[in-house]
Amino acid sequence: MKNYYRLMLGKNSMHADACIAGNFVGTDFDVKIDLTNHLPENWRDFNAKFRDDYQAAHTGMSKIAAGLSCGFLWTVSKGFKIGDIVIAPTGSGSYRVGEITSNYYFEPNGILPHRRNIKWLDVKFDRTEMSEPLRNSTRSIGTVCAINQYGTEIEAFISGSNKSPIFSSDATIEDPTAFALEKHLEDFLVQNWRQTELGRDFDIFEEDGELVGQQYQSDTGPMDILAIKKDKSQLLVVELKKGRASDAVVGQVLRYMGYVKQELAEANQTVKGVIIALEDDVRIKRALAMTPDISFYRYEVSFKLTRAT
Repeated sequence: MKNYYRLMLGKNSMHADACIAGNFVGTDFDVKIDLTNHLPENWRDFNAKFRDDYQAAHTGMSKIAAGLSCGFLWTVSKGFKIGDIVIAPTGSGSYRVGEITSNYYFEPNGILPHRRNIKWLDVKFDRTEMSEPLRNSTRSIGTVCAINQYGTEIEAFISGSNKSPIFSSDATIEDPTAFALEKHLEDFLVQNWRQTELGRDFDIFEEDGELVGQQYQSDTGPMDILAIKKDKSQLLVVELKKGRASDAVVGQVLRYMGYVKQELAEANQTVKGVIIALEDDVRIKRALAMTPDISFYRYEVSFKLTRAT
């Protein structure tokens, strides 16, 4: 199956021109060894082997940041498969599209030494041409992010049919509330975090001033938000659900919390969880009654049109 990714080619796309001219993509992360014989099939195995040493080599780096860097390195080096599609910002508001054509190789004397060859397609589009959900997803600070849910839209750019009404801002919204919740809830919460009750005590996790706690990858899927208490004593897993939450989300949050406790938390840090949804029911109330480390919050949505003339 073909996968789709957004990839940053250096900080602020500083290496985009060189990668386009040289028909390659890659990463650095200050790892100076050839990884050809050190790329297991599972990213967690890679992290288990390299993360602690990587953290130790970068003074002051947290386990969270080290794990994220190792995860990005593995994804580009091993997670990308031949035939996968990559979109890369050029740094000037436009994106180029390419298809991965080789396995990993190491170029020790070049920029972004952990490389994959790519065939750049004759496709270039501006950020303003994307649907709003795709723009929001590609805004992720991380080096690489999966955007499989927008494969149809990206293929439309490739074929030149991206003006289809399904991507138009004029498309009919049959259920405005569902539209807002599905496409904007997480981004809205992140952008307004400091104004929320949670934002008084917790910050969404950052590293070197960059937000990395949104869609933080775990071995059971991405966490919606990973936050840290302002005094660094506690990590917080936040899971958002549109509409009514089912009791199944409790198990999902517990799995994320277990991962954070075992893989990311320092020895002196505790781990808590939060579920945010529009409604709850008796089943989730019963489940939460036995899981005191998970709290439940409701959100409210207001939609209003005001005639201007």
